[in-house]
Amino acid sequence: MKKIYLFLCLLIAAGCTQAQTLGANSGIPPYHILTTDSVYVTPANLKKNKPVMLIYFAPDCGHCQHLMYDLKPQLKNLQDMQIVLITFVTQLKAIQVFQRDFDLAKYHNITIGTEGYTYLVQKYFQIKNTPFIAIYDRNGKISKTYDKVPTIPVLIAAAKKV
Repeated sequence: MKKIYLFLCLLIAAGCTQAQTLGANSGIPPYHILTTDSVYVTPANLKKNKPVMLIYFAPDCGHCQHLMYDLKPQLKNLQDMQIVLITFVTQLKAIQVFQRDFDLAKYHNITIGTEGYTYLVQKYFQIKNTPFIAIYDRNGKISKTYDKVPTIPVLIAAAKKV
């Protein structure tokens, strides 16, 4: 009986570990975000055969603001990359202010919105801190993730690799 119990415990533990591993490696998370234009967007709205940079952020996060401040001059080098900025903050006004402060509306390859209280993306990657960055290749396969803000040259180089 003890052997069966031990086997079942190991099987459950292996299943939990596998579920956590699959989430981060099985492609773009099935997000459903409300954009600053009050339109819902999902991965189905992404253009096919184009790489994606997903940035999980908080509008009032100093690290997130610093990332955007440093990244903004380099956005011209990322024109072929679809950039999706997702936050858990539900106040559209705060997201709109972030978008305005960094003049992100003029970039047609950038989508910004909130996942609201679903925390789907946050759970998918087990995000503990913002910003979190995931880069996907043209086939939607994850290429690189960053739990901490990389230097901009490192980020641009990773984006150009895909």
